[in-house]
Amino acid sequence: MALTNTRNGFGLVAILFHWVAAVLAIGLFASDLWMTGLGYYDPWYNRAPDLHRAFGVVLFILLGLRLIWRLVNPAPRPEPGTRRWEHLLAVTVQWSMYVLLFAIIVAGYLLSTVDGRSIDVFGLFQVPSFYRAGDGFEDLAGDVHYWLAMVIAGLVGLHTLGAMKHHFIDRNRTLVRIFRPVRRRGYNQ
Repeated sequence: MALTNTRNGFGLVAILFHWVAAVLAIGLFASDLWMTGLGYYDPWYNRAPDLHRAFGVVLFILLGLRLIWRLVNPAPRPEPGTRRWEHLLAVTVQWSMYVLLFAIIVAGYLLSTVDGRSIDVFGLFQVPSFYRAGDGFEDLAGDVHYWLAMVIAGLVGLHTLGAMKHHFIDRNRTLVRIFRPVRRRGYNQ
């Protein structure tokens, strides 16, 4: 099994980056929805946001590493028969998700550190606050964080629908190759 991508398939590293980032992003989205329903006396009222912030920092680091990997190890070419507009839409959605995921994490950071407190990442290290903001900034950062989450959820839906279309309608390997790494030399080169 190859670690790097080939022209026709993804390597193990790209697949792991994809799925770990996907699980983290979906988990963060779900936890955010769940946290909004917690009452003040709920035992998770303070603990859940701490975990959410810590996992957000982990996702930020993972996205940075994934982006570096993607730049030095380009994605495979589109499957034969993929129309140019489909490929351009897929690339636009994917890069939009990268940009918006970074943006939502920055908004979450600003929201979490507006009062000067740092973010504790599982007791391993702290992400310090670099500023103190005035009144109203916390609400603005919260609104931006919320709306970015909604846009990202829509893009994830579009990304998933595109993958399903390629699999069930076009019957090509677009979806399969993000689950199964290419083999060593001689296969899918």
